[in-house]
Amino acid sequence: MTPNTILDFWYSEPMNQHWFNSTPAIDHQLRQQFESLWEHAHHHALDDWQVTPEGCLALCIILDQFPLNMFRGNKKAYSTEQQAVQVTKQAVERGFDKQLAAERVAFLYLPLMHSENLTDQALSVQLFEAAGLANNAKFARHHQEIIQRFGRFPHRNEALGRISTPEELEYLNSKEAFKG
Repeated sequence: MTPNTILDFWYSEPMNQHWFNSTPAIDHQLRQQFESLWEHAHHHALDDWQVTPEGCLALCIILDQFPLNMFRGNKKAYSTEQQAVQVTKQAVERGFDKQLAAERVAFLYLPLMHSENLTDQALSVQLFEAAGLANNAKFARHHQEIIQRFGRFPHRNEALGRISTPEELEYLNSKEAFKG
């Protein structure tokens, strides 16, 4: 497998229709097709992909997006999130984000939006705004507000075995709740 294999798959029809609207069948397909590759990335066996913009983007998809689908509802869904954040930060430091097409750079920045770290959240908003990705920036600000309010994403509590506070439970039962 190569970075281009991942990118060709992720940006293909009909996969691109399921980025933020997955199904159990798509989750199963990703697990069957990419779980072993995710394991390799998790154990740093694909770190050499970080020498190109496309490699960094592919790694972010593998480490951040794939587990959200493959392990939905399980703490494993978030287990490589911080690895993806590090890939994103290194890619931005090298200017790789400026070398990717605008429609692709969003997935390079998404690990920052998924992080429960306020500094990462601030960088997410900054990068999406600077790239002119207004819709993504709107969601980045929303994610940042959740972290500012709760210090974490309440919708992850059950999967991560965390006890929800009364305020988080009230939020999760409201119409404004973000549930992932």
